[in-house]
Amino acid sequence: MARLAPRTSVAPEKVKYNIPGLKPTIYLDPGATKTPNNIRTIAWNPLGTYIATGCLDKTLRVWNSDKPNVRQTTELKGHTASIEKVAFNPVKELELCSVSSDGVVRFWDVKTKQVLNEVKGLGETFTLAWAPRGEYVVVGNKDDKLFVISPTQSTPVSAHQQSVQTNSIAFCWSGQRVFATTGDGKTRILSFPDFEPAYKFDYKEGSDAEFKLTGHTSSCMAIELHPFNRYLATGGTDSLISLWETGEWNCVRTATKMNGPVRSLSFSWDGLYLVAGSDEGSSLEFFISETGEHICTFKTATASPIVTWAPNRYALAYADGGNLRVIGFSIGGK
Repeated sequence: MARLAPRTSVAPEKVKYNIPGLKPTIYLDPGATKTPNNIRTIAWNPLGTYIATGCLDKTLRVWNSDKPNVRQTTELKGHTASIEKVAFNPVKELELCSVSSDGVVRFWDVKTKQVLNEVKGLGETFTLAWAPRGEYVVVGNKDDKLFVISPTQSTPVSAHQQSVQTNSIAFCWSGQRVFATTGDGKTRILSFPDFEPAYKFDYKEGSDAEFKLTGHTSSCMAIELHPFNRYLATGGTDSLISLWETGEWNCVRTATKMNGPVRSLSFSWDGLYLVAGSDEGSSLEFFISETGEHICTFKTATASPIVTWAPNRYALAYADGGNLRVIGFSIGGK
């Protein structure tokens, strides 16, 4: 891949001033179903040059981030049910993985539109995370089973039944741990690839011995790791965002500005800012990572449950009114 250009962070005062007044670029797909929740998933590629969207109406499309015209997109066809999650290989510019409730996981070469590999018969799959070196993905289904899948094998490498409702998954940057959010408001820290509890209490026995992050009073839905491993952010249906330091795993900050369930979380490329999306209300909320302070609100037309920062600049992709929209601003120094 091409080398990323040098980047400069922006002070909170400028973010607070710029974001609320930004006008979004709308990436309009005339053929897509016009329902507010049609877009189920959004992902940037590692260089921030392409954005993939997966939809309830089975549309899987890759947009050039600089060209919102649908005629300059790539549509990837083949799934027979809703696209629940998409993610680019973190070490390859144009390799995309898609997860659908049709039980099929596909790996695509976006440039040629070819299916590089597919794994079938996985049940209603809905969650996905790439290992940081791109050699595996972990995929979860609605029966709370996690699969380890290789981009080059047509059958799962392994399968691991979970004992609790498992909502979202994320890797640590070393690739040796997997974080899994659960229906009881906790986050599990599991070793990879065996999915055993990474930490246990010496004075407890059985399942009670497992160390978990307890930060929500109801289901924990969203999870995001800080780009420099300083914090793990979790969001729940209790409208809370918890920030955990990754040394002793203490909850150091809690953000309470959200007005509905937290469905997605994303750190800016420099880790200074955190944005959250919800399927209630009509806004995106922005926070300072170091303090948990709410910095500003960006008003949307409808509820925007899916939101994600670009990997290398202050640009933000989100779902609003059934369309992909992007806001961003240029930097002017700290």
